[in-house]
Amino acid sequence: MSSSPPSDALLGPADIRELAAVLGVRPTKQRGQNFVIDANTVRRIVRTAGVRPDDVVVEVGPGLGSLTLALLEAADRVTAVEIDDVLAGALPATITARMPQRAERFALVHSDAMHVSGLPGPAPTALVANLPYNVAVPVLLHMLETFPTIERTLVMVQSEVADRLAAGPGSKVYGVPSVKANWYADVKRAGAIGRNVFWPAPNVDSGLVSLVRRSEPVVTTASRREVFAVVDAAFAQRRKTLRAALAGWAGSAAAAETALVAAGVSPQARGEALTVEEFARIAEHRQKDSE
Repeated sequence: MSSSPPSDALLGPADIRELAAVLGVRPTKQRGQNFVIDANTVRRIVRTAGVRPDDVVVEVGPGLGSLTLALLEAADRVTAVEIDDVLAGALPATITARMPQRAERFALVHSDAMHVSGLPGPAPTALVANLPYNVAVPVLLHMLETFPTIERTLVMVQSEVADRLAAGPGSKVYGVPSVKANWYADVKRAGAIGRNVFWPAPNVDSGLVSLVRRSEPVVTTASRREVFAVVDAAFAQRRKTLRAALAGWAGSAAAAETALVAAGVSPQARGEALTVEEFARIAEHRQKDSE
């Protein structure tokens, strides 16, 4: 590997504003853009992510390149996925100008992350991203499903979303994101991020979420799609018992009760009490009953 890049290769507040001015970029609410302007924060994210010298990291929404440069310091390769035309056009030049000795280890995919089905170069081993608040959960789930080689993930998201992703059964904020993320990985909160490290400063707090892919997938004969259908139905009407909430999914309340009892789950339970494994068992029994 090349020698370590100089510490001034990372972007500071003045660099970010200057780049944005040159490009005529104003962060947009529509795309949930808040650029990180603090070099210590991006280095902290890379450390917390446990990025190793042999990692192939995929980054979603690199923006002006703050986190990208810090990732290139630590990883073997970085592939960034950017939807914005102007930002995607400018990022390779920023990397070449500030970290020329690592530029050949950077790749850019100009695309909507929700539609990415393949990446150039070696398969990614890690996902590290400052995810736009408005699409954080669907993008995260899509990337975990599409790239099973991703072993470790660290995402920065709205604090409330971080709480939901990391919540366990019985928590008030446990819901669809919690269960679906847990299908893929062991999930936990990994820290908080202050508002003053962003430009523009958001009006919400941010949090880091660590996801380590399960060494063994959930054991079930049901498909991911079938399990997720149960999860969606169970939380669509949170206050209802599972017997009532799953009536539409099963065909009737009686059919839902049959599937629940067969799965060893109380028909009077509510979705927020169930583990992903229990949702999978329910999905299996609907499968059998409908055959």
